[in-house]
Amino acid sequence: MTKTIKTLALVAMAGWVFLTACEPKVKEVTLQVKTNAGVVEGFEQDGVKKFLGIPFAQAPVGELRWKAPQPVQAWEGVREAKEFGNDPMQPNVFGDMNFRGPARSEDCLYLNVWTTAATEADGLPVLIYFNGGGLMAGSGSEPRYDGSSIAKEGVIGVTANYREGVFGFFAHPELSAASAYKGSGNYGFLDQVAAIQWVKDNIAAFGGDPARINIVGESAGSFSVSLLMCSPLSKNNIAGALLSSGAEVLPYMASPLADAEAAGEKLLESVGLASLADAMALSGDELQKLLPPRGMSNVVIDGYFMTESADDVFAKGQQAQVPLLAGWNSLEGTPMQALRGQAPTVKNYKAAMMPQFGDMTDEIFEAYGIVSDEDVMSQKGLDLASDLFTGFPTWKVCDYHVKTSSQPVYRYHYMHPRPQVSAKMGDKVAALAGGVREKTAEEKAAAPKPMVAPGAVHSADIEYAMGTLDTNEFYDWQPEDYAISRLFLSYYANFCKTGNPNGEGLPEWSSITKENCGAAPVMIIDVESKEVASAQKENAYRTLEKFYLRQLETK
Repeated sequence: MTKTIKTLALVAMAGWVFLTACEPKVKEVTLQVKTNAGVVEGFEQDGVKKFLGIPFAQAPVGELRWKAPQPVQAWEGVREAKEFGNDPMQPNVFGDMNFRGPARSEDCLYLNVWTTAATEADGLPVLIYFNGGGLMAGSGSEPRYDGSSIAKEGVIGVTANYREGVFGFFAHPELSAASAYKGSGNYGFLDQVAAIQWVKDNIAAFGGDPARINIVGESAGSFSVSLLMCSPLSKNNIAGALLSSGAEVLPYMASPLADAEAAGEKLLESVGLASLADAMALSGDELQKLLPPRGMSNVVIDGYFMTESADDVFAKGQQAQVPLLAGWNSLEGTPMQALRGQAPTVKNYKAAMMPQFGDMTDEIFEAYGIVSDEDVMSQKGLDLASDLFTGFPTWKVCDYHVKTSSQPVYRYHYMHPRPQVSAKMGDKVAALAGGVREKTAEEKAAAPKPMVAPGAVHSADIEYAMGTLDTNEFYDWQPEDYAISRLFLSYYANFCKTGNPNGEGLPEWSSITKENCGAAPVMIIDVESKEVASAQKENAYRTLEKFYLRQLETK
């Protein structure tokens, strides 16, 4: 009996050894990772594996200028991925942009990966950040988008360049005729699509889960994310969407292809270029000097990237059916932009807005609670100015998604102003759009005083949300700034992991539903973050919506 038991035990052990030997071994994520095009070698820093400057498409140069991105060509051997790739071609548009690429070039389709995965089986969620910059400027190499902090939260960080300005958003009838889909423009958006597809195809080798790709952007990047939720080329490849200050819905309108093509022809004529061939013959530098980033249609109904407007897609419920986290800042705009030096009184503010609002001026001001002179420069006045820029369209995307999807929608309002500019910056002061500028002669002569904005200006949230405060030396960051950043970063990371921003120790954040949207819950992110709900705020957005819909009817 004992002999039989021993024999059975030996047989069982032999079977276990055989099965173990046959099991595929879990592959470790090392500093050399095999992608579909070849092996890349990164480096490790502070516990994060970094792979920088990975090409995700062929360089859009020569005959590939103004064409949809083409699959990256394979390489032999090991390609170093230890430095950022070239930044996109662009003029110096914004003062707060700091790039880490070696040059600005048309050869710019590179992405970057930050991961803490130990093995491919870790299956970590992913967050792809698309930069802002008005579709005219920006780069995935900007330090404020760095993925190191989100990687330490257990989310793989990715940034990806896309073509900016005339290189990314120029339409022309000859370009449309030559393309397989008979459309043109939208090249920068198609670059974003290609980056998402690359991540889908390759991120498992970096320890990521291709079924849990989240996309986020600020300003133009946020507008991009709203479109990527709608495009048939990308919407099925994302698991979650995060919007920060902007969306390509009412009142922003995409252009019909014919209009965008006509604008492209007119643009060439305006600078003395007789044909598309003449423009193709120019170098990137020559082209950029001749054709400024403005004066063209950015979003085009090209029949390929966008087959109809984002409003139509969202209204029909044909957008990506994924969790949504969206919000904007408390000082996206200011009444002083409309007042142009006039005293901030209700009378003056209404007079300044009358050309835009017409006979709805009183109704809109009442909806926002702007009834006294003190209200003009209070948060009520700031809300109206902010909503006219990015607030309302971001709200509208949330409104659509609540109505036409079954997925959760989380909305925030970011309130915390950046601290004053660091003393080591000398004669520089904060600029409204988030950058810095030199002090004027009057400011230099005046008695020194703290220069702190009355709210969170456009783009001020980026370093907080991505945990990258230390990459921005302009500001004198305080303990409260780091505390807010930890909170914001945790919300982002939790959302990427579960589709829900909530987590232990964080203020509870409720989703907006069809039942509570009349007084929607909103997370106020500030020194004392808390959830609030206001029927008055929702009524203000509905009033502005009424105004925009009336404008559409009269066109």
